[in-house]
Amino acid sequence: MYVAALVIGMILLALGAGGGFRLLFDHGNTGLVDWVPGGFWAHLIASVIIAVVGVLLAGWADTQRKKAG
Repeated sequence: MYVAALVIGMILLALGAGGGFRLLFDHGNTGLVDWVPGGFWAHLIASVIIAVVGVLLAGWADTQRKKAG
């Protein structure tokens, strides 16, 4: 179970970081966060939030996996 959460966290990190960098270079390419209302900053903040949630989830899952043995 923890490995699945770790993988999901890493996927969210990759999607959020990749989307954020893509948005920085091409302001019109909103990609995954197109559903977020607002402009450039709203889309960039949403991408950062997705990446941070991925980091937190992966970190939590790795800690729990190590505790479980």
